[in-house]
Amino acid sequence: MKRDTKTIARELLASHDQGKTIAPPSASDPEFDWDNAYAVAAEIFAMRRARGERPVGRKIGFTNRNIWAEYGATSPIWAHVYDTTLSFASDNRARLSLANSASPRIEPEIAFKLAAPIPFGLRDPAQILRSIEWFAPSFEIVDCHFADWKFKSADSAVDQSFHWRLVIGTPRSAAGMDTAKISAQIRDCRLALSCNGEIRDNGVGSNALDHPALALAFLVDILARQPQFAPLAAGEIITTGTLTAALPIHAGETWNSTISGLPVEPLTLELSA
Repeated sequence: MKRDTKTIARELLASHDQGKTIAPPSASDPEFDWDNAYAVAAEIFAMRRARGERPVGRKIGFTNRNIWAEYGATSPIWAHVYDTTLSFASDNRARLSLANSASPRIEPEIAFKLAAPIPFGLRDPAQILRSIEWFAPSFEIVDCHFADWKFKSADSAVDQSFHWRLVIGTPRSAAGMDTAKISAQIRDCRLALSCNGEIRDNGVGSNALDHPALALAFLVDILARQPQFAPLAAGEIITTGTLTAALPIHAGETWNSTISGLPVEPLTLELSA
């Protein structure tokens, strides 16, 4: 039986708050599509703002095509980041409680803060980077509220594109930078993801839609087709998608991302219950 948009939004937000799983919308509506999904996302956004949460940026997911087959993904996705979900590491070290999460996973990413809106249609990463204030290593903690991370493609956007928490390392200012040089460094940088001192996976900057700046271009373009959402604005913090596999996490673990070839420091995250 089909359910209305507001009902789905209320159920998803409750599952998010309580760390519980529910059936994906496509289970009761085989015709549930991307337009339906982002309509639900808009309702959730309105509900979160109504209860006092403030949007501070966006997350972009499924930019790493290497993991599409694992999740049945067919497109990148996006969602809002809030003041309640964003934190900054102190001296590149942070601690995070996993309380009220359902099935969290960790994604090492590159995040940007916008200094200006990005013009529509840009495809040159160096030109896109002229609109950023800083870049930084980040950990996004994603969480799926569908059992066993099983869903159809459009369902992914309904669950707030799996955004749960975002931890930002020490930013590197873009002021006066050689955008062509930094663009190449971001594309070619290599990331090692480790847990409790053991390397679990490796990635490269180009895993995010061939370049993390092109993930920003994707978001600009899709927002131009979604008038229910505001376009990107100066001051927003955008994280651009995992450079490695998204790996399950547990309380008691310490995770580290070390990026070589890019002038940023390693980022460490300690997880608690």
